[in-house]
Amino acid sequence: MTHKPAGTSLGAVSQAVLPAMAFGVASFTLAMFAAPYVIQALRRMKAGTLVREEGLQSHRVKAGTPVMGGLLFTLTTSTLTVAFNLIGHYSQLLTVGALMSCSTLGAVDDLLKTVRVGSAGLRARFKLAWTIVIAIIIVTVLHIPRLLAHPNDVWVPAVGYVDFGIAYWPLAVVAIVATAHAVNLTDGTDGLAAGTGSIAFGAFGAIALLTPHYKYTGQFCFTMVGALLAFLWFNIYPARVFMGDTGSLSLGACLATVALLLNQLLILPVIGFVFVIITVSVMLQVGYFKMTDGRRLLRIAPLQHHLELIGWHENQITQRFWIVSILAGVAGLALAFG
Repeated sequence: MTHKPAGTSLGAVSQAVLPAMAFGVASFTLAMFAAPYVIQALRRMKAGTLVREEGLQSHRVKAGTPVMGGLLFTLTTSTLTVAFNLIGHYSQLLTVGALMSCSTLGAVDDLLKTVRVGSAGLRARFKLAWTIVIAIIIVTVLHIPRLLAHPNDVWVPAVGYVDFGIAYWPLAVVAIVATAHAVNLTDGTDGLAAGTGSIAFGAFGAIALLTPHYKYTGQFCFTMVGALLAFLWFNIYPARVFMGDTGSLSLGACLATVALLLNQLLILPVIGFVFVIITVSVMLQVGYFKMTDGRRLLRIAPLQHHLELIGWHENQITQRFWIVSILAGVAGLALAFG
């Protein structure tokens, strides 16, 4: 079964834009004010990043840089959303829930790796299992009556909304888990995950404001954009703080949750194209390594580190991926209404 979306009047859009922009400015201001104190607190905790022996030599100078900076945008966005954008708009419990649950999981991992000497952090399988649990909870809550009118619907460009039925559940869970870990793989180059993440949330925020009845999700998206830009202020090269798993897992899971709330599951890999190609680069590297008994397709994975090894400066990589992300966001915005 398919159906087309109702149009949104210009007046309704203009009334929704101002509050969304206000939330973005407020989150940017609050996070900018809090950032120096958060960074100082992380330094006192000795929550500094560790550089692996097999990692890039150029990254050794980053050893000791505070990690867990993702707290800046997760706490700022959650605080403003709960205080001003939650009562009567309970679908935002999903976005805040995705943000804080995955942030907590990532924070435990970051603390174990940085504060506890000699710890390798949480096992990858453990983190994967918990993100699956979180994703299942999010998709279950998504189906609470009256939270969404058509929770199984997915926008298919040139067709309309299509009811995916029972197939929606595994697809939605995979989307949340995959995006969380894709953003986690993208993190590691100064400003890359935060910059591409802010662009992706901006694109989904625009979709939300142009779609009837989703202005509060749009306000949440631009709250995230403001907080991410404030974090980016301190995260661009040379970074004074890293988001860590505290930020990357929560950023990805929350982005996927927003896509599900907007019924834009198929648009998620378009807007998140940078996350997709970086994840695919890791999958190809691992697969090729196993098939060829130890040969490598790339000098190192993920893709951004390979580009560093062939001579690209970290700033070049980050800024060019930002450009790709902007183009992907524009494409996703067009497809969301095409």
